[in-house]
Amino acid sequence: MLHLLGVNLPDRKLVSTALQYFYGIGEPTAIKLCQKLSIPPTLKVIELSEVQVNDLTNSLANMTIETDLKRQVREHVMHHRNINNFIGRRHAMSLPVRGQRTRNNAKNAKKLNGRWVQRRGMSMWTQLQQGPLNNFLEKYM
Repeated sequence: MLHLLGVNLPDRKLVSTALQYFYGIGEPTAIKLCQKLSIPPTLKVIELSEVQVNDLTNSLANMTIETDLKRQVREHVMHHRNINNFIGRRHAMSLPVRGQRTRNNAKNAKKLNGRWVQRRGMSMWTQLQQGPLNNFLEKYM
């Protein structure tokens, strides 16, 4: 098993398929990377030469993948939440961000935007959303 930049790549997979084990590399990026490094499409990870592994490592080191990309996405979401624009409010309420409907299908957005985490404890957003009417009803009911 080849270990590149903290990710184990399986030996029996094609190189373009194994590269997709990196967070941030999909099928088109993996194919372009293989073409750029002149790696044949039928070559498996175990058949890579030392020179090809070094070239692949250098190319991957120059890309924004894994923890750098995760941190960048997290900072982007937190930026929108801090400036309190529409996208940030949708993230904070665990609703779909990109215009999808919420009448029927919003299960993935609820999972990805943190509703499952918010159910375990009170989040800041639910505390901010309690209006004066809710506070009054809680006190006197």
